[in-house]
Amino acid sequence: MKNKGQSKSLRGKDKKANSGELDNFVPLENKTILLGVAGGIAAYKACDLASALRRAGADVHVVMTPNAKEFVTQLSLTTITRNQAHCEQFGQSDNWRPEHIELAKKADLILIAPATADVIGKLANGICDDLLTTMVIASQAKVMIAPAMNPTMLAHPATQNNLETLENRFRYDIIPPEFGEVACGDIGSGKMASVESIVAAVAARLLAHGTLTGRQVMVTAGGTREPIDPVRFIGNRSSGKMGIAMADALAGRGAEVILVSTVQVNRSYQVIVVETAHDMQEVVESEFDTCDALVMTAAVADFRALRVANHKIKKTESEDLVLEFTKNPDIIDLLGRVKRPDQILIGFAAESEELLNNAAQKLKRKNLDMIVANDITVPDIGFGSDDNAVIILGADGSRENLQRMPKRAIAEHLCDVLEGMFIELEAKTPVV
Repeated sequence: MKNKGQSKSLRGKDKKANSGELDNFVPLENKTILLGVAGGIAAYKACDLASALRRAGADVHVVMTPNAKEFVTQLSLTTITRNQAHCEQFGQSDNWRPEHIELAKKADLILIAPATADVIGKLANGICDDLLTTMVIASQAKVMIAPAMNPTMLAHPATQNNLETLENRFRYDIIPPEFGEVACGDIGSGKMASVESIVAAVAARLLAHGTLTGRQVMVTAGGTREPIDPVRFIGNRSSGKMGIAMADALAGRGAEVILVSTVQVNRSYQVIVVETAHDMQEVVESEFDTCDALVMTAAVADFRALRVANHKIKKTESEDLVLEFTKNPDIIDLLGRVKRPDQILIGFAAESEELLNNAAQKLKRKNLDMIVANDITVPDIGFGSDDNAVIILGADGSRENLQRMPKRAIAEHLCDVLEGMFIELEAKTPVV
């Protein structure tokens, strides 16, 4: 209960952190951060970063790769953090425990900034050949990395695959690099994020941690497939990225997550893979009673074939093929009728016309607490994209526009809103 009650005030702190006003703001008080510094030109920024983290209240311990010493000294980072900066894999510890285990156990969060292509590749593949990579593998702390490298290196498929592994499989937070001129003179995306942006991201992550602990939230993701014959099906363009981002964000805040998805993903939380609307309905209805909230991002097919052929439908001399369809169950509509007062139901609306009107009608008709609407006619966002732009409508008449941003960022914002909704529910619940 303590964590839930704190979340409202913490969100206010997040806004302050994002403003860059760090001098009188200590959101990281009593937090231990291990700052990993890899061997890139951006390593010189580690001094400013370590200083900013200390001003924000953190106890900062620096771990450098051997190559990082070519750009910044251990003495500088030791002086700034007031803790011994470490580099040697087999350095002496004050007691019998190995140094990397000692450091790993201290951490509330590990931040690697800059993170070079080399370190990113090692972490993605479990290679531990220096103190920093060994320490990360030996720790259970949350890991955040701020890539910094030449734009061509960043865009290389190997680097992108490694980042995808870290973010989606290992659930590391990636602090995106900025666009601009890098040390070699090339221009593109590759500059390490600003110190202010990194500190704000760290503060937001640590403050958000655990705010949904004790809550069970079910998320649906992807587009259902309705078979026509053993080969063909009716589907839609949903990639499942929004639902998976939502599940990841919820899990990052301590929620017990059940992801019901048409897309197979490897996660630490429970993932139930389904294919058809009826499959999804069966799972969702069986789990709904134990959930505090349902976030229905899945694009459930409105219709299915009335009759599914047992064998592949062959070509005929006729130019036409006539298929009959019947309506699928409207899962969220059915659950909206039976949800308890202490449950929260969030729907999504992908529309091609009259976005606000259609979304508002769905919100009311399906007894939702909130609906997230997006215009699928806007190019480069929505289906299959990593970005989206949405309008959030609440049952209380509230409305919020989110401009184009990564789906994970939208998911984090929706988690903020969900935390507030839980707080309001608790306030309305009589104390027994």
